[in-house]
Amino acid sequence: MPVPLLLGLNIFFFIFHSVLILVNVFGWMFRVTLRLNLITILLTACSWGLMGLKYGLGYCLCTDWHWKVRAALGLHDEARTFNQLLVYKLTGWLPSETLTSTVTAAIFFVSLTASVWLNIRMSRERLATKGEHANLKGAG
Repeated sequence: MPVPLLLGLNIFFFIFHSVLILVNVFGWMFRVTLRLNLITILLTACSWGLMGLKYGLGYCLCTDWHWKVRAALGLHDEARTFNQLLVYKLTGWLPSETLTSTVTAAIFFVSLTASVWLNIRMSRERLATKGEHANLKGAG
């Protein structure tokens, strides 16, 4: 693969993966991104869990592809996870894999719980609103 393409892919993965993390962590806070958040967080859970059955718990497809691009560029970081690499690139500090995984899992489960709860609540509100509209139509 040509080096300019690899460099572009490296930048793409930094941006895409970072945005995906932001959507997973904060998307449940906004009604407009609530459903997208649930989708991305469930896809992340599938990657970490289901694909993790084959490749190891916590397997991330984005990280795997990004690491292949970085290896092709001759970049071999000490970071074993994308979140470690991101913290290192932003602060110059490389947290341990255990710390990174623990914090990542905690934030993930808080976000997952909030997303599921709010999506259920929003669905119930929608159903209640539809029921009210049906009652109003029948009353006229």
